[in-house]
Amino acid sequence: MTSSHADARRQPCGPDPSPKPRSAILHVDDVGMCHGANRAFLELARAGAITSGSVMVPCPWFPEIAEAAAADRGLDLGVHLTLTAEWPHYRWRPISTSSPASGLLDDDGYFPRNCAALRRRVVPEAAAIEMRAQIDRALAAGIDVTHIDTHMGAAFAPGLLEAYLQLGRDYDLPILLPRDLDSYFSVLNVGDVEHARLTVAIQDLDAAGRPVVDTFRMTPGVPSSEVDAAYRSLLTELPPGLTYVALHCNAPGDIEAIVPPRAHWRTDEHHLFGGGRPRRWMEEAGIAAVGFRTIRDRHRARSSPPKPAG
Repeated sequence: MTSSHADARRQPCGPDPSPKPRSAILHVDDVGMCHGANRAFLELARAGAITSGSVMVPCPWFPEIAEAAAADRGLDLGVHLTLTAEWPHYRWRPISTSSPASGLLDDDGYFPRNCAALRRRVVPEAAAIEMRAQIDRALAAGIDVTHIDTHMGAAFAPGLLEAYLQLGRDYDLPILLPRDLDSYFSVLNVGDVEHARLTVAIQDLDAAGRPVVDTFRMTPGVPSSEVDAAYRSLLTELPPGLTYVALHCNAPGDIEAIVPPRAHWRTDEHHLFGGGRPRRWMEEAGIAAVGFRTIRDRHRARSSPPKPAG
């Protein structure tokens, strides 16, 4: 991250009129969700086509990606805190509890399917325990966790924000909470959120010198014939500052059975980034690609007390 980004993080929440260079975190969500998600992340990360990803610890294919990450500590992986299981026939459960009293299970014994269902029943204390357990399991599996984000925005359900913020502090990790709140919450079905409290949370992160991304963009979900145009526009028309681009790349093979109508969004994305065109478009537009490992390490270096001489 450039010094411009560090300076931007210290500004009060709100628009900064000064021009800032453009950079983007090319981030693959849902790693560990299925075998194809793991294949796509590993291929693209090792080719330099994307910069970061995050793992869904409760999912069936988490052990595969954990083994790969433990063997390759250079992989830039965070934890995609997971409290929902959205697909019709492919589901996962909490790792910290099997009790319906936690509010983390639906009537079939899995995580709720969406944030609305989660909000109706979740016990915040149980969700806090579950999120911490997911980070601890990732660390215990050998993943050098670089950041924290949240699947479907579930960590912003009522009563969960404070636990999410505390996890960032406790593990000294960047969290996903974009400065431009509308860029995030307008594309997710999280439900009503307390914008005033979120604004204060960003101000607190700034005051503490903690990393904050400026804005959020996501997989556009377009027909295959429109992929090149949609992604070129997405990646070259980014606003000033640091943008978190949430991708959902998946190699073909299993995603077609998990979500048949929309599998091509993920496989098209994998094919596009694997071909290298997105990085070329960004370079031509003067947009830098950065990873969370760099952001985390620079933050920790700045916040660590100096070592005594001798």
